[in-house]
Amino acid sequence: MATERALVVEDDQALRRLLVDELSELGLEVESASTVAEAVGILGEFGVDIVVSDLRLPSASGLELLRWTRALQPPPAFIVITAFGTIPQAVEALRAGADDFLTKPLDLDHLGLSIRRALENRRLRDQVRRYRELLDADDFYGMIGRSRPMLHLYETVRRLARADGPVLIIGESGVGKELIARAVHQESSRASGPFLAVNCAAIPSELVESEFFGHAAGAFTGATESRKGLFLEADGGTLLLDEIAEMPLELQATLLRVLQDGRIRPVGGNHELPTDVRVIAATNRDIEDEVAAGRFREDLYYRLETFQLRVPPLRDRGEDLELLAVYFLHRFAARLDRDIRGFTPEALERIRDYPFPGNVRELMNTVERAVAFCEGRLIEPRHLPAKIRSALKPEEPGSLTGADDLTEELIGTGVLPTLREIENRYIHYVLEEVGGNKRRAAALLGIGRGTLYRRLGED
Repeated sequence: MATERALVVEDDQALRRLLVDELSELGLEVESASTVAEAVGILGEFGVDIVVSDLRLPSASGLELLRWTRALQPPPAFIVITAFGTIPQAVEALRAGADDFLTKPLDLDHLGLSIRRALENRRLRDQVRRYRELLDADDFYGMIGRSRPMLHLYETVRRLARADGPVLIIGESGVGKELIARAVHQESSRASGPFLAVNCAAIPSELVESEFFGHAAGAFTGATESRKGLFLEADGGTLLLDEIAEMPLELQATLLRVLQDGRIRPVGGNHELPTDVRVIAATNRDIEDEVAAGRFREDLYYRLETFQLRVPPLRDRGEDLELLAVYFLHRFAARLDRDIRGFTPEALERIRDYPFPGNVRELMNTVERAVAFCEGRLIEPRHLPAKIRSALKPEEPGSLTGADDLTEELIGTGVLPTLREIENRYIHYVLEEVGGNKRRAAALLGIGRGTLYRRLGED
């Protein structure tokens, strides 16, 4: 996740330095200014996530800066600090959009808590804004996504829908191949006709031909009356053959003839019947490999691949992942009547880092589970499946991959160290791992910052 940026606006040089150090300890990238004019220049050039500003500044006040930032999109979180705070001033600042109003001398722990809360609220507002944009934006026949691969896919669907030949959709499981097929149907001149979908792998081999082409009464045991079959039921519309690679070879030959001649013969029938159906085939397999292995007819493949669509996996769709996660969260929260507003940054980071081999379907199931387990207003990492929440980045503080080497160094010399020596060495090791950030080091060590400072002072 990108480091969040902060701006400190304070004309007292000593306090400004203290605030810069404190915010840096919180893991923020910090800029500073001594006047409103300097602050506006920084905001215009870089943009920040949070502003911590004194109320009384040379030339212009922090309140004027606060009002100016409200026009930014999205506006940064804003905390006002002052040595001369009054209740009317606090009310005025909060009405103008400040997240908090703190008086000097500052309690640094309280300031840190206020900053974390303000940033969390800003993230929630940003998630809500994105979700509203998502709802306001026109989806594409139920598909949600604005990444470049998806926009290219939508345009390709529009173009090939104008033709009337068969279509081959290739994509991993869970990417939404049936939604793409329905989009082709809706964009075509057949939109007013029927759309039928059948999973070729789900039909027993002995019933496949009857299912597709129908049968005459008495054609086989149990056929007490005639049946039209999928090709005649879909006449004038579109028939999706999902998992086409599972179709038996003998039926593949029959399908090829139907595609070429536009006629079918029901099982046990004496005459061929005309059919006007656009066939869309879908598969998650590499059809060329299937052809090479002799499991799929080459001539049928060439007939189908004239109009080919490849659906991108979720891992290649960039920002669509977060948009879909937020969309599913609000969908399931509404369905379960839960007041869940969004994800914590840590939960979103876990979701971004996971490859989702099951694609959109797996993401949807993941979010549904998280909503069911969440008892608060935010989805946290603990609400995610273990395979997602336990995936730590190699460089992520918390894994402490070199701890074993430190242990060997301490006890491998033959001279057993004291407990205090081990503790001190480990404290310095953790500090090194987190780049000297004492706040994060204290959190990892499970001690307060005051205790950490005292231990460091005892060295």
